[in-house]
Amino acid sequence: MPTIGPTLWRTRRWREDRGDASIQMAIVFPIVLLATVAVVQASLWYYARQIALTAAREGLTAARTYQSTPTEGAARAQEVLARTAGDSLTGYRVAVSSDGQRVRVEVSGTALSMIPGLSGLKVTQSASGPVERWTTAG
Repeated sequence: MPTIGPTLWRTRRWREDRGDASIQMAIVFPIVLLATVAVVQASLWYYARQIALTAAREGLTAARTYQSTPTEGAARAQEVLARTAGDSLTGYRVAVSSDGQRVRVEVSGTALSMIPGLSGLKVTQSASGPVERWTTAG
């Protein structure tokens, strides 16, 4: 039985592997592309959450100060959103509630979507705290 020399074996191996790289890329590339889009989409959602949380905190700070009203807190949150939201957080809404003791500011909206057919992920963030007021010692 004749033996196959190293040169003949390499030639046969090369001929059998022709086109393997193209097939591998056709399988792997869509997965890599999907993972990249998912990471970018998650980043956009996280950024929109941070915008909403910042607006809620700013609104809370304005609403809970001494002799302030919930309307002033809502106006401050709207101002922050108008300045920072851009296209990252759309359709936003600010709701402020107070019972005289505590104030709660809730900001909701929709994060920008990169995925076709997906209207965007809903974002809701809130902040609450006690209302500042004068008290007497004792």
